[in-house]
Amino acid sequence: MQYWDFEKPIEELENKIRELNEFSRDKEVNLSSELEKLQEKLKSLKREIYSQLTPWQKVQISRHSQRPTTLDYVNSMMNNFIQLHGDRLFGDDKALITGLARIEQEKIVLIGHQKGKDTKENIERNFGCAHPEGYRKAMRAMRLAERFSLPIVCLVDTPGAYPGIGAEERGQALAIAENIRDMFTIRTPIIVVVIGEGGSGGALGIGVGDKVFIMEYSYYSVISPEGCAAILWKDSRRAPDAAKTLKLTAPELIELGVVDGIISEPEGGAHRDPHQAGLNLKDMLIHHLAELKKTDIDSLLANRYQKFRSLGMFKE
Repeated sequence: MQYWDFEKPIEELENKIRELNEFSRDKEVNLSSELEKLQEKLKSLKREIYSQLTPWQKVQISRHSQRPTTLDYVNSMMNNFIQLHGDRLFGDDKALITGLARIEQEKIVLIGHQKGKDTKENIERNFGCAHPEGYRKAMRAMRLAERFSLPIVCLVDTPGAYPGIGAEERGQALAIAENIRDMFTIRTPIIVVVIGEGGSGGALGIGVGDKVFIMEYSYYSVISPEGCAAILWKDSRRAPDAAKTLKLTAPELIELGVVDGIISEPEGGAHRDPHQAGLNLKDMLIHHLAELKKTDIDSLLANRYQKFRSLGMFKE
């Protein structure tokens, strides 16, 4: 298990509990009362730490190496997943996956960023940073969903679109812009969920929906904290200051009207109990897919357009 600096007291206590369990088992000594007290202390410590997280600490949790990815959620809450490959123009981008699936009895088209769990897999998945062919593949899947009247679920988890020369040569900015434009005209319900990082245009390329939700310890921002710090202060080490200024955490995004709801995570983050995190996400999707399907499609498109046009509006 990976621990961040602010989780060191939790790590020490969990290690102590593990050692006592092993000692009790190996020496056949009953330490149940001591272990119970330590478990209560651990619960209290977690509650205290996770109730006072800074924006930067929440960003760190969203990047945890064991945080559930799109494919993890596919395995835990979806059936009959059939992955679709390629944009029919250049190639297949492994940082962004698409496919057909079922959630209970609901048929959907799934689109989501995919990170890796280790260095080798992250290199293969390009750390979840999609190329233009990834966004074109996503739009191909959306058009398929529209043709067969299937709702779309987009799972966002990327620090941003890939900024390499090859991606720029193949039209990275155009691919994202076209997706943002065309998602307003897709005649089927769309739900977007930020499950980890929601960085910049990389997130927005599959981020237009009738409902936009965010996992409790995820973030959604116009730029990563490090990128913002590098631009504003010429020092990426000031990322914690940038995270605070960007208003990128789930409660702040609710207050700003950027997202429609927060999906609760197990205490400490989805990586501590991926199964429960998947159940929470599944319950939300089932409920809101049913609600959106009741809405007339023309009204759905009008509401989708107004939802995003109203972002940034305020009254003095």
